Amino acid sequence: MSSILVCAGLWVCKQIIRKTSFLFLFSVYLSLFMSRSHAPPPPPSFSQTASGTSDPYVKFKLGGKEVFRSKTIYKNLNPVWDEGTNLLVDSLQEPLYVKVFDYDFGLQDDFMGSAYLYLESLEQHRYGTVGLCHLYDTFRTPSCLMCITWTTAPFSFLNQKRSKRKQQQSLRLSELHRKAQLWRGIVSISLIEGRNLCPMDPNGLSDPYAKFRLGNQKYKSKTLCPQWREQFDLHLYEETGGILDISVWDKDTGRRDDFIGGCTLDLSTLAKEHTHRLELPLQESRGSVVLLVTLTATSHVSIAELSLTPLDNPQERKEIMRRYGMLHSLSNMKDVGIVQVKVLRAEGLMAADVTGKSDPFCVLELNNDRLRTHTVYKNLNPEWNKVFTFNVKDIHLVLEVTVFDEDRDRSADFLGKVAIPLLNIQNGEQKSYVLKNKELTGPTKGLLYMESDVIYSTVKAGLRTIVPAEKKYIEEEPKLSKYLLRRNFNRVKRCIMVLINFGTFVNSCFEWQSPQRSISAFLVFVIVVWNFELYMIPGALLLLLTWNYFVTTSREPGDMVSGWEEEEEEKDDKDSERKGFIEKLHALQDVCVSVQSSLDHVASFGERIKNTFNWTVPFLSWLAICALCVATVLLYLIPLRYLIIAWGVNKFTKKLRNPYMIDSNEVLDFLSRVPSDVQVTQYRELKINPGQSPIKRKKINPS
Repeated sequence: MSSILVCAGLWVCKQIIRKTSFLFLFSVYLSLFMSRSHAPPPPPSFSQTASGTSDPYVKFKLGGKEVFRSKTIYKNLNPVWDEGTNLLVDSLQEPLYVKVFDYDFGLQDDFMGSAYLYLESLEQHRYGTVGLCHLYDTFRTPSCLMCITWTTAPFSFLNQKRSKRKQQQSLRLSELHRKAQLWRGIVSISLIEGRNLCPMDPNGLSDPYAKFRLGNQKYKSKTLCPQWREQFDLHLYEETGGILDISVWDKDTGRRDDFIGGCTLDLSTLAKEHTHRLELPLQESRGSVVLLVTLTATSHVSIAELSLTPLDNPQERKEIMRRYGMLHSLSNMKDVGIVQVKVLRAEGLMAADVTGKSDPFCVLELNNDRLRTHTVYKNLNPEWNKVFTFNVKDIHLVLEVTVFDEDRDRSADFLGKVAIPLLNIQNGEQKSYVLKNKELTGPTKGLLYMESDVIYSTVKAGLRTIVPAEKKYIEEEPKLSKYLLRRNFNRVKRCIMVLINFGTFVNSCFEWQSPQRSISAFLVFVIVVWNFELYMIPGALLLLLTWNYFVTTSREPGDMVSGWEEEEEEKDDKDSERKGFIEKLHALQDVCVSVQSSLDHVASFGERIKNTFNWTVPFLSWLAICALCVATVLLYLIPLRYLIIAWGVNKFTKKLRNPYMIDSNEVLDFLSRVPSDVQVTQYRELKINPGQSPIKRKKINPS
C-alpha cells in the first residue's frame, strides 16, 4: 500500500513539474530619467567627459555573465533608453548587477557607476518602478529608474524562449561576424570592359560605369568608355554563395544618370579557388559585361592539413609528374604545369594602425589569377599556413605576393611586396623574402616565409615561349614621376652608350690609334667578308652565348654584378644623400632637356628620310636618284663581298693616305642637308593678305 502511495505521489509531482518550472521570468523595462508626468524629478546627471557630454549605455549581469546590454545614447547626460527584455534566472538569491559605461570609440569604455538589484525583494506579478540610487563612482551618485516584475514560467514557454534565444543568438552571431568581417570567403572581381553597350547620349556614345551589389556590400566603378580595368573584393558570408547584382549606368552631368542594363550572377554555381572569365549579357538591353571572378575560401588551414597537399602526397606527386612528363608533351598545350605555394607566416611587419598593430593578409597574383589569404587581426607576426595552387600557362610568369593591412572603412594599406619568377623557384625550399616597396626597388619592413614547388613540361614551356603572352587585364595606370623619368632616361642612355662605344672602337681601328689592333681588325675583316656565309651569323651568336656562359659560371655569386648595375648603385648612393630643392630641380631640368634633345634628333632623322622621298627639296631628291642608280648598277654587276672589301680597304687606308683628313659619314652628311618638318614650317613663306597691306592701313588711319 505504501508503495502505491509513493508512486501516486511521484506521478503528481511529475505533472506539476510539467506544468510549472521553478525558473523565474523577469521582465525588466529600463527607463533612465524618463520625462513623464508620474516620474520623479530628475536626479543628478552622469559624470561628464572632457567634451562636456557622455555616451552612456547599461550592462546587466547575472552570475558573472552578461545577459543584456542596452543601446548607446550619444552625447547625453540624461539619457532615455525605452528598452525592455525578458531574463530567465534559476534562483532569486542571485542579485542583478547593473553597470553603466561611457562609450569611447577606439579606446576602452569608461566605467561610470554600478549597483546591485536584489530580486528577492520584489513582489511576484507586480509591475512597478524601481530606483537604483547607489550607482557609485568617484564624482557623484546618479540614479537609475527601472520598471521590473517577475513570474514563474511553464516548460512550454521555456522551450519557446530557448528556441527563440538560439535563433537570436545565431542572428546576432551572424551580425557580429559581419561587423567584425569574419567572412567565409572572398569574391575577387576584375571588371574588364563593356561590349556593344547601348548609346544613351545624343552623340551616339555613353559614359558608362558599373555598380555591384552583394548583400549589403556595394561597389561603384569609375566612368570610362568602355574599358574599366578595375579590381575589387567583396566579402562572402554564406557558405553556399550569394547573388551578385550588376547594373550598368550612363553618367550624365546635371541630371539623373540613365540606366543601361543589368544582370545577376549566382556565385554558388562557380567553383572555388579558380578564376572564371565571364561575359554576362545585360537583360534589359543589348550589350554585355566582361569580368573575371575568383571565389577564395578563407577557412584557416592548420599545419596538419598542409601535409595533405597534392605535391606532398607521393602518389599524387608521381601522377602530376607523369602528366607533365615527356610522353604527354603534345597534349593540351595550354596546360604547361602547376605551381604550389605555401604562405606560412610573416615577421616584423609594419604597424599600420594607431594601436601599433596591423591586420595583415596576403594577395597572390599570377597574371590574371588572384587569390588571397584570410586576415590575422592585430598581429605583426601573423601565421597564415595556407596553400595555393595555380595552373601554369606560361613558365615565364612572375608570382607577385603582396601583404596588405585590412581596413574596414577604406581601402587596404600596403605593407610590402615580393615578385618571384617561376623559373627562379627552388622546389621544396622554405625561404624568407624581404618585403619590398610598391616599385620593387627597395626594401621595406618585414619578412615573408614561403615554400614553393613548380612542376612543368619543358617541351610545352618552350613551345609556349614563341607564342604571344596572355595579356594582363588589371594593371596600374602609369603616373608621372620624377624618379621614373630619370631612371628610364638613364636606361636608354646606357643602351645608346653601348652602341656609341662600339662605334668608337671601330673608328679607332680606322684611325690607326693602335697599329697592332688596326692590322688585326683589317685581317679579320678581309677573311670574314671573303669567306662569309649565312650560317656564320647564328654560329657567331652561338659562340658569344657559350663564351658568356663560361664567364658567368666562373664568377662568384657576389661578383655577378654588371658594370651597369655598379653604375646604378653608385648613382643610388649619390641620390640617397640629402639634396636641396634647387639641386633637385636642376637635375630634373637636365633630364628633361636631354630627353627633349634626344627626341628631337630621332624625330628629325626620320623626317629627313621622309622628306627625301617626298621631294621637299627637288635638288636633294634628284641627287638621291643618281646615287641609288649607281648603287643599283654596282650591286648588279659586282658581287657584294667585293664591294664590302673595297669599302673596308678605303676606310682602313684613308688615314694612311691622308693623316689630316676629317672623318665623315656620307649618308649622314647627305641627310643633314635635308630639312625636317620643323625647318620646312620655318622656311615656308606666308601669303600677303591684300586687305592688310601697309599702304591700305596708312590710307585708313593717316595718323
